[in-house]
Amino acid sequence: MKRFFCGLCLLMSVQMGWAAEPLKIGFIGPMTGNFAQVGKEAARVLTLLAADVNGQGGLVERQVEVLFEDDHGNTETAIEAGKKLLLQNPVAVIAAHTSTITEALQTVFNDRKVIQISYGATAVSLTGKGYRYFFRTCPQNSEQAKAVVQNMRKMNVKKVALLHDESLYGLDLADAMRSRLHNWMIEVVYDGSLKTGQPDYLPLVERVRAAGPELVFFTGYYPEAAKLLLARNRLNWKVPFMSGDGANDSDLVTIAGKKAAAGFSFVSPLAPEDVRSPRIKPFLDRYMKAYGTMLTSIYALFAGDAFIAVTESIRRLRTTDPDRISDYLHRTYSNPAALTGKQYFDYKGDVVNYLHGLYQVDTEGRFILQNVLARGQAGQ
Repeated sequence: MKRFFCGLCLLMSVQMGWAAEPLKIGFIGPMTGNFAQVGKEAARVLTLLAADVNGQGGLVERQVEVLFEDDHGNTETAIEAGKKLLLQNPVAVIAAHTSTITEALQTVFNDRKVIQISYGATAVSLTGKGYRYFFRTCPQNSEQAKAVVQNMRKMNVKKVALLHDESLYGLDLADAMRSRLHNWMIEVVYDGSLKTGQPDYLPLVERVRAAGPELVFFTGYYPEAAKLLLARNRLNWKVPFMSGDGANDSDLVTIAGKKAAAGFSFVSPLAPEDVRSPRIKPFLDRYMKAYGTMLTSIYALFAGDAFIAVTESIRRLRTTDPDRISDYLHRTYSNPAALTGKQYFDYKGDVVNYLHGLYQVDTEGRFILQNVLARGQAGQ
């Protein structure tokens, strides 16, 4: 009789949603420090999407709970955050923003058969390791390099200076750029690195200027890009500076100032207001209503796409088994209604459908879209 009563109580609690263990999805991102805006906006996006799922009854008769961890932009902190999440048995973890931190977390999650989806790590090598449970919703650097060089060709650039930092992102994008520049016979007249965190890059920019480039391309993040622009401004050097998506942060203008930043350009996935998916405008309006501010980071939307990919896979498969989810994402998943547009993954876990835009900073410090390149338009 006692066993029957306990079983009846368990059945009632599951049916009424009282005691069923929540289905947990982890998130690791930069909630403080550099790129804090990305982490904070991504957390808000995931909160809204989780509310949608739970409002529709949850998944496999369980409510969804998102577990948020701040990596502080630091590898060691991120690893500890990953281990902390594993203690709570997540079905997937959306992590991380930078390539270096994402790489550090790959073995942490892959060894435990936990689905990991990055929303900002673009280094080509991340999906070349054969990790079954790793995916990303952001385009990788080799595709970004195609878009960059396509824009250089439109500008009729023949001589380029290539600068990079020592991060995985910077080194990887520099490698991709060298290959593309060589293929199109664009001469690299200067190829060098910089040490991040320096107060001033004036001597470096003077050396670059002496090489006589028609354009300087920097593969690194916005704090260093801003200081390079300040050095160029001090030299009154008019040669254009360009970067990849690591420079896509409004704080670049805060650091460099409007005068030094004006005319600077970067290639990046489209800003939220430039995305043209059926779902985007209602979601951006809802975000504004919920938080009283505009959503500015495309990577926050990529984090949302990662959440959608996980939850839709669980919904359709009616299981949280990581092997079945991984196989489904690799072979079958295709979503015409992700936040950034139609989305699916290739056999390596790379997202396939994406757009790149060329943005230029105007005299008011605004990022103005110049042109758009869809997948396949930048050539081989």
